[in-house]
Amino acid sequence: MSTVTTDRDALYARALEKQWFYPLTLPDGRQLASTHDGRVDAIHRTRAHMLDAFLADKLPGDRGGLSAIDIACHQGWFSLQLARAGFGRVDAVDARAEHVEDAALLAGIYESGAINARQRDVFTLTPEADGVHDLVLMFGLLYHLENPVGALRVARSLARRACVIETQVVPHMSGMVDWGSYEYVRPLKGCFGIIDEVDETHAPEASVTGVCLAPSTEGLLWLLRAIGFRDAYVLPVPADGYEQLRHGKRVMVAALV
Repeated sequence: MSTVTTDRDALYARALEKQWFYPLTLPDGRQLASTHDGRVDAIHRTRAHMLDAFLADKLPGDRGGLSAIDIACHQGWFSLQLARAGFGRVDAVDARAEHVEDAALLAGIYESGAINARQRDVFTLTPEADGVHDLVLMFGLLYHLENPVGALRVARSLARRACVIETQVVPHMSGMVDWGSYEYVRPLKGCFGIIDEVDETHAPEASVTGVCLAPSTEGLLWLLRAIGFRDAYVLPVPADGYEQLRHGKRVMVAALV
C-alpha cells in the first residue's frame, strides 16, 4: 500500500469518526454522519445554490487569480464550495479551534490546496494581517454577535469586490423618533432584536459570548451602504429554497464595493 493511499485512508477514518453539520460524501461514496440526521440540509443547499448564482452573475469566468475569505467558516463546507468554484485562494477562518480542524480535514480529503484554514476571531481580522479579498463570505455569523456593526466594518475592510452575508433577521420597525426634543426628529432606518444565547455558548453553532443582535433586513441594507459599500441588495431565493429564506425570515445579501 502506497503512502498516499495510507494517508488518504487515515483522513477518511478521521472524517468517519465525526459528525458533520453539512451533507457530505467522501470521494469513495461513503456518507458522513450528520449531527441532525439531515434535518437542516435544505438551508445549506439553498445557500450553496444562491452563492453559485451570485458568483455566475458577478464573478464569472476564470477565478484562479481571485481570493476569498470565509469568515466563521464552521466546518468549511462553503470554503470547499469556493475552492471548487475555482478561487485560487480561500482563507477559512473561525473562532473555534475544532471548526478550523474540521475545515482543514475537508481540505485534505478533497485535495483542495486552495483552502487555508486558520483560527481567527472576526474582530481580530485586519487587511494588513489577513489581506484584502475579491470575495468576503459571512454565513450564519452576524446574528450571533453582540457587535454586528463592527463585524460588518471588518468585512468591508477585507473586501475588494464583494461581500455576501447570510443571516437570520427580525421584523422591521420604521417611523420617526424624537431625538433630544419633540421639535427634532429622525427617521428610524432599521432595528436589531436582542436574542439570548447566554446558556448556549458551549454549542458549536451558537454565539461565543451569548449576547446576540439580529438585524432587520432594511436595517442591514442601510448599514452596508452607510459603512462604505456602494450597493447592497437581497439575493433572490429559488422557488424550492429553504422556507426561512423564501419567507424573508433569513436573508442572503450581496454588498458590492
